[in-house]
Amino acid sequence: MKKGQKNVIIRILKYIKKQSLYIIISLISAVVMVMGTLYFPILTGNAIDQIIGPGKVDFTEIGIILKSMIFILVIVAIATWLMNISNNRLVYYTIRDIRKDAFAKLQRVPISRIDSEPHGDLVSRVVADVDQFADGLLMGISSFFTGVLTIVGTLIFMLKIDVRISLVVILLTPVSLFVASFISKRTYNMFKEQSATRGEQTSLINDMVGNEKLVQAYNYETRAIERFNEINDRLEKCSLKAIFFSSLTNPSTRFVNSLVYTGVGLVGALIALEKGITVGQLSCFLSYANQYTKPFNEISGVVTELQNALACAARIFELLDYEEIEVNDKSINIEETSGNIEFKDVSFAYVPGQKLIENLSVSIKSGETVAIVGPTGCGKTTLINLLMRFYDINSGEIKVDGINIEEITRESLRKNYGMVLQDTWIKSGTIKENILMAKPEATDEEVIEAAKKSFAHSFIKRLPQGYDTELSEGGGGLSGGQKQLLAITRALVSNPHMLILDEATSSIDTRTELKVQKAFDNMMKGRTSFIVAHRLSTIKNADIILVMKDGNIIEQGNHKVLLEKRGFYYELYNSQFSN
Repeated sequence: MKKGQKNVIIRILKYIKKQSLYIIISLISAVVMVMGTLYFPILTGNAIDQIIGPGKVDFTEIGIILKSMIFILVIVAIATWLMNISNNRLVYYTIRDIRKDAFAKLQRVPISRIDSEPHGDLVSRVVADVDQFADGLLMGISSFFTGVLTIVGTLIFMLKIDVRISLVVILLTPVSLFVASFISKRTYNMFKEQSATRGEQTSLINDMVGNEKLVQAYNYETRAIERFNEINDRLEKCSLKAIFFSSLTNPSTRFVNSLVYTGVGLVGALIALEKGITVGQLSCFLSYANQYTKPFNEISGVVTELQNALACAARIFELLDYEEIEVNDKSINIEETSGNIEFKDVSFAYVPGQKLIENLSVSIKSGETVAIVGPTGCGKTTLINLLMRFYDINSGEIKVDGINIEEITRESLRKNYGMVLQDTWIKSGTIKENILMAKPEATDEEVIEAAKKSFAHSFIKRLPQGYDTELSEGGGGLSGGQKQLLAITRALVSNPHMLILDEATSSIDTRTELKVQKAFDNMMKGRTSFIVAHRLSTIKNADIILVMKDGNIIEQGNHKVLLEKRGFYYELYNSQFSN
C-alpha cells in the first residue's frame, strides 16, 4: 500500500472514530451474527450424524437440533439487521461530517484559491466524490467487520475439528490475498484519474448551463458538444480501464477459493475413510471452508468500490488541505468606523512577477465620496478587493481610522461596508431572504423601507407573492435591472458606515438610474463612499476622483479641477461626450 493511501485511510478512521457508539453496536452485532453463522454448520453436522442408516434415525434428537437451528436463525437475523442499521448510520454520519467540513473549508479558503480552481471541480469534490466515497465506505465496513470475524472464527472451529485439513486452507489462502493485493494496487491510480476527469466534466457542464444564453448567442453549441465529447471519451476510457482491471479480482480470488474448497473435500474424504472424522464433521468442515473463503470473495468483490472510494476520499482531503486564510488571534473587532481610509505605499499583484499596483498612496477623509475611473484593467476593482480584504496586499499598509486592516478581523471590517457589484448575485430563496443576507435581524418595515429607497418596492409588489416570491439560483425570471435593484436594496438595508458601488447601476434604465442616484446621494451623506464607474456623467458630484492607469493613480481631484487640467481624465470624459 502506498504512503498516500495509508494517509487517506488514517484520516478516514479519524472521522469514523467519532461515531464510536455505532462502531460498538456494529461490532457486537457482527460477533453475534458470525458466531451464530459458525455454530449453524455444527448443528447441521450433528443432524447428519443422527442419520446413521435406514431405520436408524434419531428423530427426537433431530427435532431438538431443528429447534436450535430456528432459534439461531432468528438471533442471526436480528443481529444482521442491527449491524446494517449501525453501519448505515456510521457511514452517513461520517459523510455528513466530511461534507460539512469540506463546505466550511470553502468558506475559509482565500478568494485567490477559489478563483484559481474550476468551480465545477470543487462542486464535484463536495457532492459527487463524497457520494462515491459513501458507497464504497458502506460496502467496505460491512465486509470488513464480518469478514475479519468470520476468518478468525472459522479458523478456530476448523482447528478444533482437524488440524491437517485446516493446514490445507491456511496454506492456500495467501494465494487469494496476493491476487487481490496485486490487482488493487494497480487500480487506485486509475480510479483517481477517473474522479479527476469526472470533476473536469462537471466543471464544463456547470459553465455551459450557467451561461447558456451566451453559448447560444455565439453559436458555441457545437464546440461545447465537442469539448464535452472529448472529456466524456477520456472518462469512458479511464473508467473502463479501471473497472476492467478491478473486475479481474473477483473471478481470480474465486478460482483460488474453489481450489481451497476442492482441497478440503479431497483431504477430508480421505481422513473420513480412515475414520479420522465423521461424515457430519466433514460436512461441517466443507461449510467452514466455504465460509472462510467467502470474506475474501466479498472483499475482492467490493475492491472496485473500495479503490474508487479511496480515490474520491483523496480528492476530498486535498480540498480539506487547502491553505486557509491566516487568522491573527490578536486581531481586533471594530464596531463602528468614522470612515477615514489611507493607502500607504501599497503594492499588489495577482500573479508574482506581473506588476499591477505599485507604491500607491492616497488619503480619504470621513464622509468623502471617492470615484475611481480609468481604462479596463487599470486596477479599479482590484482596489475594492484590497479594501474588503478579498486579497491581501503584498507590501505597504491600508488603514481604517488609523488602524492597519491586517490587524482587524475580516468579519468586523466587512460589516462596515455596503457593497453593490456590477455582477449581481441572487441565491435561491425568497426576495426577502435575499435582502436579509446583509442584515438577518432586519424587520419587515426596514426591508420595505430599503426597497422603497432603491425603487425596487414597486416591481416586488407586482410579483405573485410579493416579498415571499421564490427565486431560483441566479434570480431566473428577473431582469438584469431588477436583480441589480435587489442588490442595491440589500446594501441599503444594512445601513453601512462605508459604501462600495462597483458599476452598481449598469443594468438600470436611465430614468430609474436618476432615481436610484438620488437614493445613493442621500445614503452617502456622512459616509465614506467608493464608486467605480465607466459612465463619467454619474460621478460629477464626487468629492475626489481618482484616475487610475496601469495600477497607479495618475490624477486626482474633483470633476471641475480634472477637466481644467486637460489631462487623461479630460480625454476620457470627452471620449464619452465627443459631440
